[in-house]
Amino acid sequence: MSLLGTHRSSTAAHAPGSGSKGPPPLPAPPGERQPPTGFEVVLSRHTRVLDNGRTLVGGSAGRVMHLRSGLRLAAEQRLRSRPGVEARLVRLLLDGGFADPQIGQVPGETGDITVVIPIKDRPEQLARLLPALAGVEVVVVDDGSADPEPIAVLCHRHGAQLVRHPVNRGPAAARNTGVRHCTTAFVALVDSDVVPQPGWLALLRAHLDDPGVGLVAPRVLGLPATDADRLLHAYERAASSLDLGPDPGPVGPGRLISYVPSAALLGRRELLVDGFDESMRCGEDVDLVWRVLSAGWQVRYEPRSRVHHGHRVRMAQWLTRKAFYGTSAAPLAQRHRQAVSPVQLPPWLLLVVIAAVAQRRWSPPVMALTLLITMARLSRRLDGYRHPQLLAADLVGRATVSSVRHLSSAVVRHYWPLSLLAALCSVRARRVLLIAALTDVVSAHRRQRPELDLLRFGILRRLDDLAYGAGLWLGVCRSRRLAALVPRVRFGSGSSTPKAGGRTRLRRYFSR
Repeated sequence: MSLLGTHRSSTAAHAPGSGSKGPPPLPAPPGERQPPTGFEVVLSRHTRVLDNGRTLVGGSAGRVMHLRSGLRLAAEQRLRSRPGVEARLVRLLLDGGFADPQIGQVPGETGDITVVIPIKDRPEQLARLLPALAGVEVVVVDDGSADPEPIAVLCHRHGAQLVRHPVNRGPAAARNTGVRHCTTAFVALVDSDVVPQPGWLALLRAHLDDPGVGLVAPRVLGLPATDADRLLHAYERAASSLDLGPDPGPVGPGRLISYVPSAALLGRRELLVDGFDESMRCGEDVDLVWRVLSAGWQVRYEPRSRVHHGHRVRMAQWLTRKAFYGTSAAPLAQRHRQAVSPVQLPPWLLLVVIAAVAQRRWSPPVMALTLLITMARLSRRLDGYRHPQLLAADLVGRATVSSVRHLSSAVVRHYWPLSLLAALCSVRARRVLLIAALTDVVSAHRRQRPELDLLRFGILRRLDDLAYGAGLWLGVCRSRRLAALVPRVRFGSGSSTPKAGGRTRLRRYFSR
C-alpha cells in the first residue's frame, strides 16, 4: 500500500506507461454511462454558482462550466436523473466534480459483495475484524504467515474461506488471489488492521448503482489513541495519508482527491480480477486507481462511510513507513509519467515563480505584468459570462495562491535535499527555504486544524517531509530515473470546461 506521501500533493492528468509488463488491460465502462432514473446529486460545496445560476466555477478540478440558455442551477441544489437532458446534465456534473451523489437511507443488503482480506501473521487483528463483517461472504488470503494455524482457526470459527500462499508474495498478489476466488459482482478489499463502522459497506455499494463508477472508497480514520502514543496520533488524525478528509468527490490526478488507498476499497469484480501489479510491493493501490480512471471509469470517495485503521504511532516505525511511501513515487512515475510530478504549473505561473525566486528589483514588475496579461487573456476567453474580468481575476488569484501552497510543500518535501544544498550556498536560497517552510506549516495547520499547537505540528510535519523525501530519492536512485522529480509545465490553452468522459457533444450541448 502506498499513498505518494500525503494527499496534499496535487497531480495532473496522466497517461499510462507503455512497454512495461504488468496486469492485463482493464475493461471499459458500458457505452451508455447515464445514471439510472432517480439517481440524485447535489452541487458540491466546492462549486460556486455565478451569473444567476448559469455559470459553475470550481468543482474538484478548478474548472468553469457555462450552462446553455434556459438552464439554471442554485447552490446546494439537488437534481434527479431522468431520461434526456437531466440525465446528461447529471453525468456532466458528476464527471466534472461539480456535484456529488446524494445518497440517503441505503438498504442493508450486501449479498452481491465478497470481502477479501490479505494478511500475513497478526491473527489478533483478524480476530478484531471478522466479527465486524458478519453476514458478508469473506475470503482470507494468508500470504505466507510464519504460523498459519491461528488464522485458519479464526476463519473456521467465523465461516470465512481461507486461501494460503506458501511463501509471502506481497499484498498485490494476495489481493489478486482473493479476488479470483470471488463469484459476486462486487468485491471489497479490506486490510487486516482495519475496523469498519456499521453500515459502511452498504453506503459504498449504493455508489455502484451508477454504471460509470468502478471503485469507491470510505474515509479511513485512526483508532482511539492511548496515553503513550497521543502525540503522533494527534498528528495522524489531522495529516494521515489514509484520511482524505470530510468532503466527498471524484478521484483522480489533478483533482482535490488524487488517489484512494486500498486499506478499504469496494469495486466491480471485472476491474479487480488480476487488477493489481504484483511486481509492485509499494504503490500498487495508486497504480490500480489510476489505471481504472484511464480505462474510462469514475472512482469516488465517500467519507460518510467510515473505517478505522491502526496508524503507526511509534516514532521509528512511523518514520520508516513514511520513507516506504516515498519509495513508491519512482515506480509509479515509470507507469504514469507526469501524474507523479511534484510541481505542475502553466507557463505563466512558472514565470511568476522564477521572478519571485530571483529576488531582484525587476521581480515585482515582472510578476505583476505576467498576472495582468494572464487575466486579460483569460477574460477574453470568458467573453459572454457576466463580469468576465472579475471572474478571470478570481480564477488567476486562486490558482496563484494554490500554486504557492503546493510549491512550498514540494520545496521542503520532495526537493529538500536540493533545497538544503542550495541554502548552504546562497542567502537567497536560505530565504526561499525559510519562507517555504513557514508557508507550508502555517497553511497546513490552518487547513487541517490538528489537536496540536503550531510548534509541535510543525516539527512533526518536517519529520514527515524529511522521511518521505528520503524515501523518494532512494527510490529514484534505485530506479535510475528522475521522472518522479521532474516538474511538469502544462503548455496549451486547455479547456475550462469539463469533457464529461470525452463526449464532446455534451460539451457543446451544455457549455460555451
